[in-house]
Amino acid sequence: MEAIVAVFSDWGIGSEGTQQLVLKADRAHFRELTAGAAVIVGRRTLADFPGGRPLKGRNNIVVTRQNLAIEGAEVAHSTGEALALAEKYPRTLVIGGASVYRQFLPYVDTVHLTQIDRAPASDSFFEDLDASPDWQAAEVGDWQEENGVRYRFATYRRV
Repeated sequence: MEAIVAVFSDWGIGSEGTQQLVLKADRAHFRELTAGAAVIVGRRTLADFPGGRPLKGRNNIVVTRQNLAIEGAEVAHSTGEALALAEKYPRTLVIGGASVYRQFLPYVDTVHLTQIDRAPASDSFFEDLDASPDWQAAEVGDWQEENGVRYRFATYRRV
């Protein structure tokens, strides 16, 4: 299983349920890596998507404690239930939010990062993979710039 996340230089990922800084290049990278795959997403993160709807061209697995149906998605009420649903797909990526990343990181072996060279005030964070002995940067791209913001793509693998 894989995860994909955009992190700031302090490993922050968002504030008040949304990303504070959105890069077109990151969105394109996300679309490219998740196209045709299954994605595991929390209900609150889904609500932050355009129209609050599941992502097109992907098999959406929404993790929630609520008893609800979501058109265009499969609903899971636990980590185990989501993992069971994901087994039928050849490729699954965890796409957030923070609590969903924490729940599923033990099952992830590859993390695709967009590292953004800024540190706006965040209230949600991703695990600092550089500080973890369980993770190693396998690929780190060159710094690029969009609208004065430096960013790069990196792939981490579980050691």
